[in-house]
Amino acid sequence: MQIHEVCTHGEGEVLPRQEQLAWKIAAMATTVAPVDAAALQMVGNRIIDNAAVALASLNRTPVVNARRLALGYAHPGNGGATLFGMAADRTFHCEWAALANGVAVRELDFHDCYLAADYSHPGDTIPAILAAAQQTGRGGSDLLRGILTAYETQMALVTGICLHEHKIDHVAHLAPAVAAGTGTLLGLSTETVFQAINQSLHLACATRQSRKGEITSWKAYAPGQSGKTALEAVGRAILGECAPSPIYEGRDGVIAWMLSGPDATYQVPLPTPGEALRAILDSYTKEHSAEYQAQALIDIGFALHARQISLADIREVVIRTSHHTHFVIGTGSGDPQKMDPDSSRETLDHSAMYILAVAWVDGTWHHVESYSGTRTHEPATVALWQKIRTEEVSEWTLAYHEPDFHGKKFGAEVVVTMQDGSTVRERLDNPNAHSLGAHPFTRPDYVRKLHTLGEDIAGAAEIERFLALVDRLPELTPAEVRQLNMVVPAERLEACGENRVGIM
Repeated sequence: MQIHEVCTHGEGEVLPRQEQLAWKIAAMATTVAPVDAAALQMVGNRIIDNAAVALASLNRTPVVNARRLALGYAHPGNGGATLFGMAADRTFHCEWAALANGVAVRELDFHDCYLAADYSHPGDTIPAILAAAQQTGRGGSDLLRGILTAYETQMALVTGICLHEHKIDHVAHLAPAVAAGTGTLLGLSTETVFQAINQSLHLACATRQSRKGEITSWKAYAPGQSGKTALEAVGRAILGECAPSPIYEGRDGVIAWMLSGPDATYQVPLPTPGEALRAILDSYTKEHSAEYQAQALIDIGFALHARQISLADIREVVIRTSHHTHFVIGTGSGDPQKMDPDSSRETLDHSAMYILAVAWVDGTWHHVESYSGTRTHEPATVALWQKIRTEEVSEWTLAYHEPDFHGKKFGAEVVVTMQDGSTVRERLDNPNAHSLGAHPFTRPDYVRKLHTLGEDIAGAAEIERFLALVDRLPELTPAEVRQLNMVVPAERLEACGENRVGIM
């Protein structure tokens, strides 16, 4: 692994392309690297995980509407990409498939994560890369390598460059990752991938208001839109169009004006030439449908439920945790919506206080029922919810940013103060399903998640067909890659006809 220093170049100075971060990423994307066996297995896990959460969200309103948008862009000659849930004998332009399938994967906030200097869901890269593979007739080996490049890119950027402290949404790292992964998939030149990365980043920078205050369904759309943007950028670059550069290091570039300013230096780790792309092994999925920093809180909630504490005897509950948990999903955010029973699901799954209260009261968690209107207004839950606050503790913040992955902690300590002044404490360093947790997820856990979330809508036989393809991922023919899609009976799929919506 090489650490690349990235900073704004001087006024009037010409920064050679080979010294620009976008070029270094493009060079990695266009260098053939050996495939690590564990990384191959994890790509399969991520594809299964995406399928599970996409099936569970398939008929939710934002996903139905995204699919309706894509239905208006059928591919001539049926040579495009498939829409999740629909049969492979109908295909659509890969850009719109990337959007629709990306929304399906992201809607429930229930798939993989990677947290370092910034936050990310690197599995958001897969819908766009799979759509590009289907439209361009690539086989499983190309798809595998494209996904590995996308993960390596996004996780390197997330490791080295913090966006959220400048209120830039994390999809600004996602779009360049999709561009790089698509470049690997298609075997493009370094020059072409370089231009696509520059343009993808240029177009993908958006503010974090999508995750602040009244959080709406745009939170689900943002990754899919970034994937669509990246594929469009790749298409333009293939035609020979160029993009602004240096996009990171320019005097009017991203670092100088959107991040820490012209005097800042960032360090981004990228593999050395010939090194296997293994970043994907440091990503981790969610056992529960909620923001990642809430995963350990749900597990803690279960432990508190088992203690059978009298809720009426509680004076206060303090979640002692990291800067991120306190300021993004905790009371440090200053968002009154996080304490409001009438808030949207998207807001509540970013409320540490609500999530702990429900997990504690119920002793279970469900991706739909735990957010229902009936659940949010239940009197005992609301009473407990209003007693909970968060507090940043340096120990947790330092552990969150620990450079050594094996020393990272994404948990919390919950301190319950009773009316008599006595306290009860529950602590968990990492969620149980995390690779450093008590019960790390392995392939059987991902398969079980797919059956649990998807069997009622897709059926057991369809799930087994899909899993058989995933097991043979490097060997898949282009025709089989086209089949790497869960098909749902038409009567169970909303908006599967010729619905066309929008301004046209």
